[in-house]
Amino acid sequence: MRVAIAVPRKGGRRALIELSLKNATLQLTAGPRAETRAAPVLQELKSALGLSATPVRIEAYDISNVQGSDAVGALVSFERGMPRKTGYRHFKIRETAGANDYAMMREVLTRRLGHLKEGAERPPHLILVDGGKGQISAARAALDDIGVTGIPIIGLAKKDEEIYLEGKKDPLRLPRRSPALRLLQRMRNEAHRFAVEYHRKLRSRGMSRSALDEIAGVGPKRSAALLVEFGSLAALGNASLEDIARIPGIGEHLARRIYENLHG
Repeated sequence: MRVAIAVPRKGGRRALIELSLKNATLQLTAGPRAETRAAPVLQELKSALGLSATPVRIEAYDISNVQGSDAVGALVSFERGMPRKTGYRHFKIRETAGANDYAMMREVLTRRLGHLKEGAERPPHLILVDGGKGQISAARAALDDIGVTGIPIIGLAKKDEEIYLEGKKDPLRLPRRSPALRLLQRMRNEAHRFAVEYHRKLRSRGMSRSALDEIAGVGPKRSAALLVEFGSLAALGNASLEDIARIPGIGEHLARRIYENLHG
């Protein structure tokens, strides 16, 4: 079988070939991949913390609450120094009442790491919590509750960026420019961002439902249906009377009441 090879010399096809060659050249001449660049940082972290194994997989946890209201926990996962978004998790605090960050941390880790005993997920090589000795103790208690061993836990306190280690009286202070410290800060900050983002979302949703619940005839179920359909209270306010009336369970009469209420 004969094979014909066409080599375009001008036009769009020629431009496409030149672009492909340029991309291939950039790939060949690019520097080392991010995972390769992270290897020395992880080795530094292993040495500084006195770990027995390189912490390839690290999970960072944070709690976000305002006096216990809509309290949430967040987990971010890093692998070889890079975020692994498929390993991110949100947790609505269910069992802890009041503003008790330690109990919330214990609840979150108990729920998260309980899956490890089932063999559904790989365990992290290191757990990072936002805080000091109190948060570390809460995290260790969670692991003890579910019988998980062999995972070291450290805490990173915001005040002086000190690293707290289990069994150590004094915190560890790495140089401010230490790549290992910067990696820990990045993970701690990412967990905090992820937790605060979810917390704000829940508070916003709760306030929207409260505003709708004050309208006669709109209870929690109808309020939830409206917010699911339109996405937010602001979007509902921009909707037409006809759009609101089309939502199952609303009807024209109630839709008019909602519309008039939202428009003053």
